[in-house]
Amino acid sequence: MHPLQKIGAFGAALAASFAAAYGIGATVSPVSTDDGGGHESAAHSSPASAAPGGTTPGGLQVSEGGYTLDLETPRVRADTPATLRFVIRDADGRPVTEYRREHEKELHLIVASRDLTAYRHLHPTRSADGTWTTTATLPDPGGYRVLADFTPAAEREGLTLGADLAASGTYTPDALPAPAATATVDGYTVTLDGTLKAGGESDLTFTVRRDGEPVTGLQPYLGAYGHLVALRSGDLAYLHVHPHEEAHGTAVSGPEVAFSATAPTEGAYRLFLDFKADDEVHTAAFTVRAGERAPAASDAPSTPPTPSAPDAPASEQHEESPHGH
Repeated sequence: MHPLQKIGAFGAALAASFAAAYGIGATVSPVSTDDGGGHESAAHSSPASAAPGGTTPGGLQVSEGGYTLDLETPRVRADTPATLRFVIRDADGRPVTEYRREHEKELHLIVASRDLTAYRHLHPTRSADGTWTTTATLPDPGGYRVLADFTPAAEREGLTLGADLAASGTYTPDALPAPAATATVDGYTVTLDGTLKAGGESDLTFTVRRDGEPVTGLQPYLGAYGHLVALRSGDLAYLHVHPHEEAHGTAVSGPEVAFSATAPTEGAYRLFLDFKADDEVHTAAFTVRAGERAPAASDAPSTPPTPSAPDAPASEQHEESPHGH
């Protein structure tokens, strides 16, 4: 059996083990992106909490349903372009080479920092032998979570598998940005209406404006007019969300983009909305707490710009292939 087929999930010891591994506030020895042909599997314990009904949220396990995420690049240098390589293996350890296309892609790869201030939505390329590759630049040292969202051709239901990735350097965790109903990115202002409901489905509506005017020229992106990723703070559990409106052809829409989402538990979550306008993809980031509506813009506390602000675009990145768009 392939060594990465040992299954586990995160638990109450996550914070302690993470601090010990990375020595919060201490220096982590730089490591080459070439690990010399070897790689390490991530250590996991039981999840601190599961979704209602005993269902474990996606992304907490490196193996599930007979499939394993084999991350061949577990370490990179911070703030340096790096090539990420991984393979999805079946129950016999063989690379999976056939997938169903979901949202126009065979596989979606999310890379997020443990403090949820850095976020990457990547679309790697697959070689004939089943190896996936993509390039990414992780802005800060510390721990990251790699989440592969895919559906094997032999299955009807999709999977989200997760593995740990380390970026070398001196690590100081950032505080989770305060909840707010408005985010600004690349000159666009995005307003969130709605809140996550713990243990139930809720609607989230985002309104996009520029210079105070509604943006009615939102372009199709990944089969819809927006793509939303929601991650739970602490263990980075991956929530599946669904857009209310699909995109067809080249027709534009806006200014609203709506989704249905279910939060497995109470707590803080980070929302990353990708939308396309003027032929470019932009990402607006929000912090929300399940069961609490985000404060209005006028009520939000005065804080430094979050990673979605125009002066900090480096913390969010999209790539369709080894090249960004």
